[in-house]
Amino acid sequence: MKRRTLDILFSVGGVGLAALLLVLGVVMTSNANFAKSYVKDQLSQQNISFKPAATLTAEEAKSACLVQFAGQKLTTGKQAECYANDFIGLHVKSVANGQTYADLGTPQSDLSAKVKAATAANDPALPDLQKQLTAITAQRETLFKGETLRGLLLTSFGFSVFGEKGSQVATVSFIVAGLLMLLSLAGLAHAFRTPATVPFAATERVRSEKVNPTLAGV
Repeated sequence: MKRRTLDILFSVGGVGLAALLLVLGVVMTSNANFAKSYVKDQLSQQNISFKPAATLTAEEAKSACLVQFAGQKLTTGKQAECYANDFIGLHVKSVANGQTYADLGTPQSDLSAKVKAATAANDPALPDLQKQLTAITAQRETLFKGETLRGLLLTSFGFSVFGEKGSQVATVSFIVAGLLMLLSLAGLAHAFRTPATVPFAATERVRSEKVNPTLAGV
């Protein structure tokens, strides 16, 4: 095979691969922009704002992100993660001594059964049982709302992370495509500077003749 032919083949292949990477970069950029704008639009509609720095409690002030975003409207994935974990997460832990909505399911059912039994038996303990049931029901409703909002915000954060990863992939694709294009152009330039008769891998005799032209007549 001639050296020029090989250079052209590699160069054309490089241009093709660069084109594919360029297309990938454009697609990933489009996806990243969509994720970013979608998350911003959806979070903006929730109309959630961080507490001003002056109103943060001692526990809340321990969170670097709550201090950083204090007073701002929640519109980004990072802000959603902060609000979900450091604000909602902090407060739901104080509702029922760290228990979750699911954890309170069995105690609520047990109290409900006791209230029914006490009502049927006209048990004097009925008022106290009803009070306990009311309290745990309120706690469970609060936890349900808090955990639901926290989950939705973290979902938005996760979606924004995919957008960020897409943007990173696009950047790498554009850089590699540019390098391949430059190398391919350099290969083409080298190909057309190389005489068409030059082989890619000369035989040992040809190489020896180039070193010692007197061997050519042997």
